[in-house]
Amino acid sequence: MNRYLIIPDIDKIDEYLELAKKHNLGFEFNDFFSPTMLSDDEACSERINLYKKFDLPDLLTSHGDFFDVYVFSNDDEIAEISKKRIYQSMEVAKSIGAGKVVFHTNINSAIAKDVYFERWVESNESCFRDVCSDYPEITVLMENMFDYDSRALYELSKKMEDVENFGICLDYAHAFLSKEKPGEWVLKLKKYIKHVHINDNDGEFDLHLAVGSGKIDWDEFKKYRDEYFPDATILIEVNGIEKIKDSIKYLGIE
Repeated sequence: MNRYLIIPDIDKIDEYLELAKKHNLGFEFNDFFSPTMLSDDEACSERINLYKKFDLPDLLTSHGDFFDVYVFSNDDEIAEISKKRIYQSMEVAKSIGAGKVVFHTNINSAIAKDVYFERWVESNESCFRDVCSDYPEITVLMENMFDYDSRALYELSKKMEDVENFGICLDYAHAFLSKEKPGEWVLKLKKYIKHVHINDNDGEFDLHLAVGSGKIDWDEFKKYRDEYFPDATILIEVNGIEKIKDSIKYLGIE
């Protein structure tokens, strides 16, 4: 059965904890995906320790750094700092007790050259095999960013099939904006989907609207959810308590 999560706001934590308790929701931390935060050990530790003072939900995930993270870069120094940010993100997750960490593909789908695509697959496989091996207690998830289609995630996931703590975070709203229909993404990737991000948009821009306030067909989403990823965790990826409440009401979460 699916469990839903929300993004907490540390400045209004009591309100978010109350909502999480009422609806049996988890937290996905968005505090640590910034390289500015990860570069400041003191600020990072303070934020982790502040969260740990509270009685947090039993289900916790975290969003890893994705700004300029290119482990497939031809520039060895860029690739190296990218791996450093990934490992820093994993350490944060370990410290705060998150069981899953989300990273982005960051692939440029407009580059049609096979050598670029092949390097992306090979470099990410090499990197994340090491990460998964070093953190066997945490599930590592790769999320579609503004990929044109599901090809990259599918090819990487096939190569990583033997790694139990690797999977896909399907961003359903991003898929809605791509050249493939969301259903095509689901059917292609269903075997690997372990986590899902949902919000709404107008079909043109990634607006992170409350679920049900844009153009996405949510009845169709529910059918896919129930048939193809009934056990995946699902983040309601909107900011602000009112948009979260509107989404919860629309989805019929008790």
